Amino acid sequence: MTEQLLVINAGSSSIKFAIYPAEAGSDQALFRGEAEGLGPDDQGGHLRIQNSGRECVLARDLDGSHESALKAMLEWLDAEVGPLAAVGHRVVHGGLRYGEPVRLNPDIMRDLEALGSLAVLHQPHNLSSVRILERQRLGLPQVACFDTAFHRTQPWEAQRFALPRKLTESGIVRYGFHGLSYEFISEYLQRHHPRLHGGRVLVAHLGNGASLCAMHNGRSMATSMGFTALDGLPMGQRCGSLDPGVVLYLINERGMSAREVEDMLYRQSGLLGMSGISHDMRALLASDDPAAAEAVQVYCYRAAREIGSLAAALQGLDGLVFTGGVGQHAAPVREGICQRLGWLGVYLDAERNAGHAGCISRDDSLPVLVIPTDEERIIARHTRRLVLGVD
Repeated sequence: MTEQLLVINAGSSSIKFAIYPAEAGSDQALFRGEAEGLGPDDQGGHLRIQNSGRECVLARDLDGSHESALKAMLEWLDAEVGPLAAVGHRVVHGGLRYGEPVRLNPDIMRDLEALGSLAVLHQPHNLSSVRILERQRLGLPQVACFDTAFHRTQPWEAQRFALPRKLTESGIVRYGFHGLSYEFISEYLQRHHPRLHGGRVLVAHLGNGASLCAMHNGRSMATSMGFTALDGLPMGQRCGSLDPGVVLYLINERGMSAREVEDMLYRQSGLLGMSGISHDMRALLASDDPAAAEAVQVYCYRAAREIGSLAAALQGLDGLVFTGGVGQHAAPVREGICQRLGWLGVYLDAERNAGHAGCISRDDSLPVLVIPTDEERIIARHTRRLVLGVD
C-alpha cells in the first residue's frame, strides 16, 4: 500500500484532519474528517470521516479525549488506507524565529510551547496533538506549518508597535495570523488570476476568527491581527481591536483579574458579546432580534473601516477577495461590507453575490472574488517537501 500524509488542525474541542497521497503533485485530499466534542465540558466525542466524494466512510462515538480521537483515526488509517509517511500540523504561532515550516524536534517543541501565551486558544492544542502522536507513532516525522510565517514579508514599520525599543527587540511585534489561508489564496490568484496576483489585493478571511491581509505581488504587506489573534476585526467570541485603556480600567476600577479579562476578551466578546445571542453568524442573520442585527452591522462596519486602512497601506487597491466560512457563505455580510466601499470602486452584483464562489462584483467594479480556502493543502505540500523532498 502506498504511503499517505496526514494533516491535522487541532483545537480545544475538535480535531480537523485530511489525508493526502505522499507522492509529488498530489494536491487533492483522499479523505477529510473531524472529531468533535473533545473538550472537558463536552459529554462525549464523535469522529466522522468522508471520502473525496463527501460520502461518509466512518462515523464513531468517542470517549471525548483528543488521545482517543487520534487513536481511532490512526486505527482506521492502518486498516483502510495505508501507512503514514509523515504528519503536518497547523501551528498558529511561530514567533520571530520560525518564518518557514519546520520538521519538529524536542528543541523546537520547547520554543513553540513557550509561545503558548500568545495564542491561548490554539497553540497548546496544536502542540498537544504532536505529543500524542509522538506516543502513538514513535519516530513518525512531524512538521509544523505556522499561521504567522506568511506575514514575515511585511515591512518593519508594519510590524512595530510604538513601544519602548527593548520590548520590540524582545519580540513584542505585530505577527499576524491566518497565514496558511492567505498563502493558499496567493497561490490560487497566481494560478488563476495572475494580473490580480501581481497587483494590490485585500483578502478577508472571515470565520469564527477573522482577519484581513493586504498583499502586493502575492506577499503580505500588512494585516489586521497583531501580537495575538485577539487583535483586529470583531470575531465570533473575540473583541478585536480595543483601546488598551479599557483593560486597565477593568482591572484597576472594576476589580477584574487578568484571567477574568482574558476570558472576557477571548470567549465572551465579539458577535456573542454584542448580540447576547450567539457567536454564529448564521444564527444572527436568521434572527429578528435587533441586538443580532446590531452585532452584524458593527461587524461589517469594522471590516470596511479596516479595509480602508489596509488600502492606504497598499497605496491603492486592485481587488478584494472573501474567504473563510463567513466570507464564503454569508452573502449579506459581503454586501454589508462592500456597500461601504464604493469610494474604492467596489460594487457588488446582487445576483452574483448570491453564489458562494467566483466573481461577485459588477462589470464596472474592481474585481471582488469569493475563493474557498484550503489550508490543509498548503500544509500537505510543505510536509511533503520537508520530509520527502518532493512537491
